[in-house]
Amino acid sequence: MNDDTQNTAPGDAYPLLSKIQGAAELRELNAAQLEQLAQEIRDRLIQVTSVNGGHLGPNLGVVELSIALHLVFNTPQDQFVFDTSHQGYVHKLLTGRNGPEFEGIRSSSGLSGFLSRDESEHDAFGAGHAGTALSAALGMATARDALNSKDHVVAVCGDAAFTCGITMEALNNVAESTKRLIIVLNDNEWSIAKNVGAISRYLNELITNPIYNRLHHDFGSFLKNVPGGDQLIKLGKTAEKGWKSMMVPSSLFEKYGVRYLGPIDGHDLPLLKRYLEFARDSDEPVIVHVVTKKGKGYKPAIDFPERFHGTSPFAIDSGKSNGGGKPTPPNYQDVFGKAMVKFAQADKKIVGITGAMPSGTGLIHLSNEVPDQFYDVGIAEEHAVLFAAGMATRGLRPVCGIYSTFLQRAFDQIIHDVCLQKLPVVFCMDRAGLSPNDGATHHGLFDIAYLRMVPNLIAMQPKDEDELVDMMQTALSQDLPAFIRYPRGAGEGVAIKDEARTLPIGKAEILADGRDVVIWALGPMIKDARRIKETLEAEDGLSVAIVNARFVKPLDTELLLSQAKQCKLLVTMEDGIKSGGFGSAVAETLSDEGVSTPLARIAWPDEFVGHGDSVSDLRARHGLSPEQMLKDVRSKLKTVSA
Repeated sequence: MNDDTQNTAPGDAYPLLSKIQGAAELRELNAAQLEQLAQEIRDRLIQVTSVNGGHLGPNLGVVELSIALHLVFNTPQDQFVFDTSHQGYVHKLLTGRNGPEFEGIRSSSGLSGFLSRDESEHDAFGAGHAGTALSAALGMATARDALNSKDHVVAVCGDAAFTCGITMEALNNVAESTKRLIIVLNDNEWSIAKNVGAISRYLNELITNPIYNRLHHDFGSFLKNVPGGDQLIKLGKTAEKGWKSMMVPSSLFEKYGVRYLGPIDGHDLPLLKRYLEFARDSDEPVIVHVVTKKGKGYKPAIDFPERFHGTSPFAIDSGKSNGGGKPTPPNYQDVFGKAMVKFAQADKKIVGITGAMPSGTGLIHLSNEVPDQFYDVGIAEEHAVLFAAGMATRGLRPVCGIYSTFLQRAFDQIIHDVCLQKLPVVFCMDRAGLSPNDGATHHGLFDIAYLRMVPNLIAMQPKDEDELVDMMQTALSQDLPAFIRYPRGAGEGVAIKDEARTLPIGKAEILADGRDVVIWALGPMIKDARRIKETLEAEDGLSVAIVNARFVKPLDTELLLSQAKQCKLLVTMEDGIKSGGFGSAVAETLSDEGVSTPLARIAWPDEFVGHGDSVSDLRARHGLSPEQMLKDVRSKLKTVSA
């Protein structure tokens, strides 16, 4: 791609793509033009993500597949369900969204980086977590059958989705629920990290089986080249099934009652179109196994697939990050990962577990340094938690590194398998709070609320990276489940002690004394609490205390009640949902003890928060800017004084 396209009007840089509003325009293109369109789409993806960041690698890999889908099917009448949907950028470009809104994808002024039913009628089902497509598509197809409709439903699933239990549950029900469902298995051997486990090995065996591939090639050529091939589809389908059953074992999918076609080249557009037409006209559920190259068309994305799965802004010519600027403190994920190495080296019973996120969680450090104490279970959070619970019964000390938003998927396992049995599993919950560019599916705003209700657990949030390591030490020294939440990105720049210390369970830390207003804050909200203190003391003549709450559960009720009985106003500040959150815990404690001290709760409102440019941008849009928080405290103080 030429860097000059960044300074060229879209219509000039992308002459074919700029005219595409839907399938009608797409079908007017000849084979050579479709090939040119594929290149224009890749150039457009690279140009936009170099500025905004985004899921570049997955989208580069599905360009031909997305074009073929729109050539064969008619959205929105026919419905596509993309698993995770981070690979939906091409679909957006092909459905009339290649304008300023695409320029700003993942920013406040642009499109979501995922599919969203609120964004377009062509987005049949929204997603941001893996493994949801097949169940949703099966539900849609079954409803279609009940309504006697003739449209088609296509589930586009990555190979990593088949490591999710919910996908296999859906697969088990396909043949019993519908006779018409098309499943596209987009096999690029990657989720975010390299895929692991038996399903990955099985798909690789299908791809590399010479007999299966030769028979497939012969069948594809037969359908493609024989005159009247359209009329021979049913005959060919039956014949191929017979040939394969004689020569190779039936595929796993056929044992589930789903007709298997493939593997085929996911970048051969004519072949893709032919097979999708075949699947469209079938009278049984069909899975089309396509093999694609993650990052195709851009060498840095091919060479570094994990980094370009979800990339920050980068220089197009080199692929290097545009981060630059002054050095920042280490990210919390790396602080966690390096601390895990130290703890594991000191104790062979300590093990780290991740669900396909070794780099994202920081456990890549453990994988590199102490590989025998590291486990990647793939995109299978429910299994990760149960796996850890089983380990804990035998005396190991498992530590699960899982993003807050993804741990929601294992809520039942947290209750039923870990906390009910008081098993000492440690959960380090990265991305607690906002993941601004990713939006509602990725914000970790609900963990405080859903953990508060569960007995037999300890829940903490550190004020800085040194306290994070202390909390890990504290968690590993307990015989109860322990949860530590911390935000995305850089720490506070606080030096980490040589030896971590064990914190007293359920005890908060007074950071500043005061008698008029007492602020109890968690994690990154402590910085905002300090600003509020400075302003209230300088401009309003008030005395303001700040408490680092540390523990969501158990709450330091002794300190809380003693302060509440002496101050004019209590304030809670948390980077989580207000409904049922930390402020609710404080309110319940005051109510239970009959303490009537006024309380101001600062937290995220009772709504799903969308995507935006930054944390500060989203805070301002939802009443949590420094100025708005100060205004809320002052407003509450006025009611106290009245």
